[in-house]
Amino acid sequence: MTTDSNQVRALVVGVHVLDTLVRPVTEIPEGQGGALVEQITMTAAGTAAATGLVLSKLGASVRSAGVIGDDALGTLLTSLLERDGVDTSLLHRTSDVQTSASVLPIRPDGSRPAFHVVGANMFLAQHVPWDALDDAEIVHLGAPEFYGGEVAAQLLSRARANGAVTSADSLAAGLPEALAYFEAALPHIDFLMPNDEQVLGWTATTDLHDGCRRLVERGARCVVATAGAKPTVIATADGITEVPTYDVDVVDTTGCGDSFSAGFLRGISLGFGPVDAARLGNATAAQVAQGLGSDHGAFDLATVQAFVRERGGDPA
Repeated sequence: MTTDSNQVRALVVGVHVLDTLVRPVTEIPEGQGGALVEQITMTAAGTAAATGLVLSKLGASVRSAGVIGDDALGTLLTSLLERDGVDTSLLHRTSDVQTSASVLPIRPDGSRPAFHVVGANMFLAQHVPWDALDDAEIVHLGAPEFYGGEVAAQLLSRARANGAVTSADSLAAGLPEALAYFEAALPHIDFLMPNDEQVLGWTATTDLHDGCRRLVERGARCVVATAGAKPTVIATADGITEVPTYDVDVVDTTGCGDSFSAGFLRGISLGFGPVDAARLGNATAAQVAQGLGSDHGAFDLATVQAFVRERGGDPA
């Protein structure tokens, strides 16, 4: 793995979504009623797209692979990724269905419900960028359940065989049966990055530490579980560690998990251990949480590392 801050080659594979975000929203007007809001924006989102976008902002060389519609939404999604330096040449466009999209009414506390169209993401398993896996140093699989366990396992296994660090972040609901969709891929994942609700639901436990241990026992080399404002939990066969998050004024939680993944993986690419990488991930998520959408913030690697130093414990 290179430690040159401008040369690490990352490939993000999986879900791409165009988000439309509105804030603040306390209720949906009845009938034909309307309401004035402070902000409406559109951003590139999804477990692959948002992670890749933030990785690029942190100095990685990023290629993004997935499926989008041959429509205006897909054109805008592509342009938003390219604006932040992501190579979109591996995005497959289809005329069969629209680009995946969400509408997110953001509540004053930063939480949000979602209206979502799965769209072109339903075709992901048919368009795996096999050859691109051979040239990446990081391969992040966004929503392995869309590929199924067998294909996800083949994808990640090939990436690891060529020396890449592998990671995955799921969109699957926190239900025991949901893990079955990609459990076969767990032994090929270096860093599995779920949230606390997923861990507890997949493992049918009430204790996050116990749930993370069970996922490690099922094959994941390292489980890195975010839990909102609570400490991030890192589990390996050697034990459990907690890494505190950073207290900031939260505007919107959209993309915080994806930005954590990006910061964490950027730290790993720089030679950090999981704990220091998690600090970088939490600091990156803190930047994004202070504004609207997964692409919020004019930060780069240097400014995020400075944030960590100011708050305590920069490994660099």
